[in-house]
Amino acid sequence: MRRTVHMDFTPYRDTLRMAFRALERNKLRTALTSLGIVIAIAAVICTVAVGHGATRQVQDQLTALGVNMIWIEAGGRNVNGVRTGNGQTKTLTVEDAAALLAGVPQITSVAPNVDGPMQVAYGNQNWYTRFRGVSSDYFDIRNWHQDRGALFTAADSEHETNVCLLGSTVAETLFGFSDPVGKTIRLQNRPFKVIGTMQSKGFSTTCYDQDDIVVIPYTTAMKKLRGISWLDDIYSSAISADAIPPAIQQITGLLRQRHHLRPDEPDDFNIRHPEEALRAQEQASRTLTLMLAGIASISLVVGGIGIMNIMLVSVTERTREIGVRLTVGATEKDVQKQFLAEAVAVGLLGSLGGVPLGIAVSAVASRIFEWPSLISPTAIVVAVMLSLAVAFLFGYYPARTASRLDPIEAIRYE
Repeated sequence: MRRTVHMDFTPYRDTLRMAFRALERNKLRTALTSLGIVIAIAAVICTVAVGHGATRQVQDQLTALGVNMIWIEAGGRNVNGVRTGNGQTKTLTVEDAAALLAGVPQITSVAPNVDGPMQVAYGNQNWYTRFRGVSSDYFDIRNWHQDRGALFTAADSEHETNVCLLGSTVAETLFGFSDPVGKTIRLQNRPFKVIGTMQSKGFSTTCYDQDDIVVIPYTTAMKKLRGISWLDDIYSSAISADAIPPAIQQITGLLRQRHHLRPDEPDDFNIRHPEEALRAQEQASRTLTLMLAGIASISLVVGGIGIMNIMLVSVTERTREIGVRLTVGATEKDVQKQFLAEAVAVGLLGSLGGVPLGIAVSAVASRIFEWPSLISPTAIVVAVMLSLAVAFLFGYYPARTASRLDPIEAIRYE
């Protein structure tokens, strides 16, 4: 026959109730003692929230960056022994993009790119922005989707059509709250039909507004806006993150072969893997968050020292009361339990004040400094548990001291 075991929490409840009554006798002292715990918990919650916000921002940038993207950029060239800046060579071509897709098994898609600054106009509105000429595969590589309208297709690139997609910054500047889809704008005095607007990507890690852009077919950009036959960049997507390093090696070998570069000649292109830098930034954000949270946790120790100090003062002030309790039958364990409960109660009061303060400070700091913050329930739970543990540990010595008082000497204490 199964026996049901019922736990009686009444003694613990009564002990905690007596602890709060004892603390209520000295409200100001209790408030000042718990203030250290309040500040400590608020500091932990706030630092973790800011750190998690920064990590989430990097993760969002990784998502906006694209799927396992590899970026091949036109490189520099040697002029009289001096190497020029990136983007100066004219050797990156549409044929190179096709060769990469056909000759590198780790690559799933490629998108030629031609870009540059330009003036865009609609009615009496003008805006200086940038155009980006790409193929239809670019949107999948960069994980970028339209907000309204439709994306252009491979047929638009083949026929060099004058269609465009607007970034949210350009759309808001030229059209305000009205729908730009179907309207005709002018790019360098050429008419282009707006077929859609793009979802907002926000600012990049280099503080570049990714929405301040007009996207058009790359063939239209090459022949009608730039009048060139080469590319500025080739964007590509690897089959997986693990496939990126071997893909970069094969891309390097293939492009060097196609560009007829001698072994002693430097590359006339650059291969970048932005995800790697963002992953490093994400790891740095997490490490910084842990470090700041650790520093903030030190204030919990300071709060614990304050609890120990006040509890020792309380033991001294209540020596006669402790002697009376021991004389009338209370055990050392009862006295120790009572003072431990008072210490934990101070930690609990500090937690009740620290949690809302930490959330409020995180929200205010995020609004003032325009820095993202993300409240972590785990951080709140851990901070509260740490505060109670600190209160228990630092309250143990005063409680043990109280329980070991001699009853006769305690009653005589003046």
